[in-house]
Amino acid sequence: MSDRDELQGPAWLRWALIVLAIAVMALLVVMPLLMVLGAAFGEGFKTWFAALAQPDAVAALKLTLLTAAIVIPVNAVFGLLAAWALTRFEFRGKQVLLSLIDLPFAVSPVVAGLCLVLLFGSSGWFAALLAHYDVKILFARPGIVLATLFITFPFVVRELIPLMQQQGSDEELAARSLGAGAWTMFRRVTLPNIKWGLLYGVLLCGARAMGEFGAVSVVSGHIRGLTNTLPLHIEILYNEFDSTAAFAAASLLTGLALITLIVKFWLEARHGDALAKSHRRHP
Repeated sequence: MSDRDELQGPAWLRWALIVLAIAVMALLVVMPLLMVLGAAFGEGFKTWFAALAQPDAVAALKLTLLTAAIVIPVNAVFGLLAAWALTRFEFRGKQVLLSLIDLPFAVSPVVAGLCLVLLFGSSGWFAALLAHYDVKILFARPGIVLATLFITFPFVVRELIPLMQQQGSDEELAARSLGAGAWTMFRRVTLPNIKWGLLYGVLLCGARAMGEFGAVSVVSGHIRGLTNTLPLHIEILYNEFDSTAAFAAASLLTGLALITLIVKFWLEARHGDALAKSHRRHP
């Protein structure tokens, strides 16, 4: 009997755990998803489309996609630079920087939103400066972007750090010894080695950005047609007992999540080895 067979244990235990996992996933994930889709299309496709064609729904979708379009490239660049600094250089405060990168995972999104209020609110630290230049952060699109940036910035860097640590710097040093410049080394050596981990981190960042609620809810002001993202729009419709429109918008957000999931599965199926390396966390 192999070590693998010994680890698997009795057949009844194995099947019991499999059935339990399937039952939990069906109860907590599949059934709610089907209920959302059923409620969204329960009154027909025309009703569903009419709910999404409302100006407030269109504005919420545009703002959600615009926020994601800003946040994703910024986090990709920041994550790449931060991962490069943390894996290629030794400096004082390195562990502190690593801890700060993980801060959005530990802090409630609502707390993150309140921090932005303390900074940019009417009585905040930068209130006088913003008033002098007539710049509005809170209850406007910049506040939504900043809140989403704070919540999502660890995803890319946390995918790249273990991958770049595992790969080491031997190939980069070899490229430099052969006369390659910094940009050539990055473009031809570093980027090809980390591109799938980078893409995976960007994918997670995008999914989180489109679904963010807590921090955005604090700083948005809930202004219809202006500062409501899709999750906030769904909440308002549901609170107004417009369940058909709420579930229609929720189905659209679910569709975006499913597209992200499909791309994730495709990446794992096609580039599983590279992604598996990026998921190994250092102690």
